[in-house]
Amino acid sequence: MALKLKLKSFIGSKQESVQTPIEETVTDILTIGAAVTKNKVEIKPVNPHEEQEIIDGIEENYYDNESFDTSLHELQKLPEQLDADQITEDCLRLRNQLQAVSKRVSELILQNHLAYATELQQVMDLQRTLQAAGLVCQTGRKHLSHARKSFTVASLGLLSNYRKRQQLIGLLKSLRTIKTLQRTDLRLREMMEEEDYCGAIHLCQECQKAASTFKHYKCISELSSKLQDTLEMIEEQLDVALSKTCSHFDHQHYSKVQQAYRQLGKTQMAIDQLLMHFTSAIHNTAFTIILGYVELTSASSGAANFQKRQYDDLCKHITTETFTPCLVDLCKAMWEIMKSYFKTISWHALNDQDSCDGDSEIFHQRYVGTKLDHGRSRIWEDVQQRVKKFVLATDLSGFKFDEFIYILDIINRMIEVGEEFCASKSEGLQDTLKLQSLNYFKTHHQIRLDELRMFLENEAWEMCPVRSNFNILHLVEFRFMRKWANSRHMIPENELTTEDKCESLTTDQESKSYFSCYLEEGNPFDKQFEEEEKEDVFSALLETDGELLSDSDSDVAEDLKKDYIDEITGEAHSYKHKRRSSSRTILHKQTPLITNTTLNVLRVMGKYLQMISILKPIAFDVLSSLTQLFDYYLYTVFSFFAPDASSHNEQAVNPRLLNTLQRIRDNLLTNSSVMYVPNKKDPDASTDKVATAKMSSVVQLSDPKSLFGLAERVVATESLLFLAKQLDYLQPYLEELIPITKKTFLSQFYSQTVKMAVEVRVPVYGVVSGLSVSYESVLQQMSTVRWDVKEIMSQHNTYIDQLLKCFSDLRKKLEEVDKRVPLPKVVINLFWEQCVKNANRTFVEGFANAKKCSNGGRALMQLDFQQFLTKLDQIIELRPIPDKEFVEAYIKAYYLPESQLETWINDHKEYSSKQLLALVNSVDHLSRKSRQKLTNIIEETDKGRRL
Repeated sequence: MALKLKLKSFIGSKQESVQTPIEETVTDILTIGAAVTKNKVEIKPVNPHEEQEIIDGIEENYYDNESFDTSLHELQKLPEQLDADQITEDCLRLRNQLQAVSKRVSELILQNHLAYATELQQVMDLQRTLQAAGLVCQTGRKHLSHARKSFTVASLGLLSNYRKRQQLIGLLKSLRTIKTLQRTDLRLREMMEEEDYCGAIHLCQECQKAASTFKHYKCISELSSKLQDTLEMIEEQLDVALSKTCSHFDHQHYSKVQQAYRQLGKTQMAIDQLLMHFTSAIHNTAFTIILGYVELTSASSGAANFQKRQYDDLCKHITTETFTPCLVDLCKAMWEIMKSYFKTISWHALNDQDSCDGDSEIFHQRYVGTKLDHGRSRIWEDVQQRVKKFVLATDLSGFKFDEFIYILDIINRMIEVGEEFCASKSEGLQDTLKLQSLNYFKTHHQIRLDELRMFLENEAWEMCPVRSNFNILHLVEFRFMRKWANSRHMIPENELTTEDKCESLTTDQESKSYFSCYLEEGNPFDKQFEEEEKEDVFSALLETDGELLSDSDSDVAEDLKKDYIDEITGEAHSYKHKRRSSSRTILHKQTPLITNTTLNVLRVMGKYLQMISILKPIAFDVLSSLTQLFDYYLYTVFSFFAPDASSHNEQAVNPRLLNTLQRIRDNLLTNSSVMYVPNKKDPDASTDKVATAKMSSVVQLSDPKSLFGLAERVVATESLLFLAKQLDYLQPYLEELIPITKKTFLSQFYSQTVKMAVEVRVPVYGVVSGLSVSYESVLQQMSTVRWDVKEIMSQHNTYIDQLLKCFSDLRKKLEEVDKRVPLPKVVINLFWEQCVKNANRTFVEGFANAKKCSNGGRALMQLDFQQFLTKLDQIIELRPIPDKEFVEAYIKAYYLPESQLETWINDHKEYSSKQLLALVNSVDHLSRKSRQKLTNIIEETDKGRRL
């Protein structure tokens, strides 16, 4: 360890004085290497393969850097504990490596010696060749000097004669030029007709120069003024040619015009003139289009002189029949002008860079670019004003919805064109759209509400046979949402069409760009005629032997298609024989319960959503109207089928549902039964309410045979829930459309109205459950029972059999109703739950009517109730039995000791004061004082409930 440190310190102190391999000359290295190699070769010859292995064994560090310190490297590799044998072995290895490298270097030097000698010989030959060339050049110069001195005198004579000849030629050229100038005017006119503006300008300028040159001739004196007039005429025609590019841009034509202006040195003036021409083109084109339609419609009634009218006044004479085609033609013409302006900018962006070869050209280019960029906003503002004034001049409230949507789409496309043209938000046109849309939609929505009232008043509440997997995307009105739903994977894979799959492959990069799609041909305002879409909404059913059968095996599960063996007879049956009953049952259960009114509401909602997607500024107003459709449907279903639910069912309606119904009644309904008629003379008249609907007389809800219209009630209620389900489906889409500030309204609508739709089931079905079983008759029978028996009875009372018979008959009626209208499992369970709850409350009420009761009587009550539960399990499939504890707890309370009865009464607020008083009075083990105390507690609690 100490020796290693000393060696390292010695190396460090002497490192600067030690000669590195870099400081050694090449000659020394080769000499030493050759000597070492020679010495080693003489001592120990080395096999070439062994020599190569030795060289390959050299570490990579020796090749990395010329300043690499090999000695320090080897010392750093020494271990802490030095080993003499190892050091000797390392020294021998390094010496062998040095010998191999030196030998290899020596061999390389000897191999390249011949090439060096050859190259040196070539250099010597080149030097001799250059000396010979110099001698040849020197000789040539001497000969040229002699030739120049020998032929100078003769050459001067020739040149003198040539000069005279040239002077005569010049005179002849001047005479020809004068003759040409006399014929220039005719040629200039021909060139202007050929649109050779540059050639005409060039010729005119050349003539002016020539006239200036030959002005000393009398025949040329009058030609100069005439040429100046001709040049001014050329500029006027050039300005006319420039104006033609505003409505139809032609690349070659515009190039000729710009080149001509560049020749005149008036590039900046040309741009200023061009902007003025575009403004004039917009005003003149719009006026011409409107004038044409006005004169066309007023031709039969005697046309006035409309050409002298102002544009605003002229727009007011457009009729509703010609409004849409006139708007389309106006937008098409404005598009052509903006497209020409866009092409003009593109032309300058491409050609000005190619001609930018000086400071002056750079200045002109910047001037032109700035003018054209600023001109975008001016051009679009003029276009926007023309369209805005035209749209505002006509009342659109009388248009059909589809035509109005088409108008919105046209104007919306114009706004998108403006945004792409100059990044303008088009506030003026947006405000116009909003104003017209609100005016239209206010009238349209009121008509739709009254139309919905008419549908509801004429609705028979029959099930509409739609597909088993029907949803809103199957309707034509919602087809525009399929791309949105497909992008969020909301469409099942088996319902995806080829078009849906193709749309899913598109990316956001394929955004619509009008100036790239329609720059060369076509027009974004051309009406795109689409093939009439066919709805696949209604189920394909065939009626055979009075039964509904599917015309396709696709509606039947695969396991039902297999052959089966009857377990009783052992006979084999095929799917075809079983298909009739099984397919009917499956389709019957899977078909959604909706009505024609439900489909109509969904179609109206789809149209409303189309308007929202096209015109987002009124999205909230349309959404608010859309919610009114559901509000009115919800309120009408409740008012038709559960107006007096509390009288048939003691279970109170959900308080939140009552609050929702009250809000709808206050905000949406009016007591008037007259349908809405627009009154334009009274703008302050209330048009945002609708009359309350009245149920159709064909709907019978009082017939016990039909279970008090249970089928109609189920169709109405479940169609309402289906509508609510579709609104849940639309919630993400609506959240994307409405402003953030209005999302609270949407959230409240879903939480306070849509979510409350399911609560309508309880009061609607509660009416039927309360009327289907004669609970009053059961109470009357229970009042005849003696509950003060002293012995425990082994036979239940007859009222149990009557109640069970009512339940059994009710089940048969439910099965008959289910054949007509498929009853969902949740509806059946809810119906039986209400029936059982009513029965349990009847039990408690009947037990409470007992004036006297003994221990045997309480046992009889328990026996009757257990008999009812046992037989009930064979009638219904509802598990667990609801409110069973309500009856059992009341019966068992009779056996509670005096100390626990007070606590039990305070804990069970679900019983009425009458039932609790009856319990206290019937308990015979209570003292008079305790009975009075409990009576006072019950009366105080009852007073608190009333307050």
